[in-house]
Amino acid sequence: MNKSLITNLVSFACCILGLFTQSALILNIGLFSFSGAITNWLAVHMLFERVPGLYGSGVIPARFEDFKLAIKTMMMEQFFTDDNIDKFLSTNENTQVKLNLAPVIEKVDMSPAFEKLLKTIMESSFGGMLNMFGGQEALLPLKEPFMENMKFALIEMTEEESFSQLVKDEIESPEVLSDIKSKVESIIAARLEELTPSLVKQIVQDMIKKHLGWLVVWGGVFGAVIGLLSTFALS
Repeated sequence: MNKSLITNLVSFACCILGLFTQSALILNIGLFSFSGAITNWLAVHMLFERVPGLYGSGVIPARFEDFKLAIKTMMMEQFFTDDNIDKFLSTNENTQVKLNLAPVIEKVDMSPAFEKLLKTIMESSFGGMLNMFGGQEALLPLKEPFMENMKFALIEMTEEESFSQLVKDEIESPEVLSDIKSKVESIIAARLEELTPSLVKQIVQDMIKKHLGWLVVWGGVFGAVIGLLSTFALS
């Protein structure tokens, strides 16, 4: 039901009825009601549409960039504050953050670590002695056991509470929080760039007109009351 249209039609009908019946009371009620309803309807309409000659009309499409900036500012200042991010990242008595890094560690190639170990050994005083027994090739059978044990040790280390606490403390550091906020702000800005003036206009228009329709209704009602009172005052 279009409340604005019905109000305008009823008030206009009162004007026509007042003219035909030559009733000053009905005519004044209709005129004042119609003027109040049509003025409020025009005010709502001017939020979204540019009306030639009326300065300030079409304010929402015209201030589209300000609208996007206001959304981003609101989200960053109200939702993604340092305190809120810190609360999100923090653990409490009922919530424990467990980092399951085992699947990642299992996929990591430990060959570079073994190569570094070989290089360290060969460059040490033990390297000369090892050359007498085949050099680096003598240590190659240790490669697979080394990598397996290294992965096991890393997984075991990451499952310790102390490791989780260290990661938590690092994440909650001011530098990291600032970096998180910067990334979140970039994501919000990127998403807002996808909005078009027509899309924003439609979203806001559907939301506001649903509620501002009553402005037109009450404009017509109060206009009718003023018309009624003015008729009695002048009679």
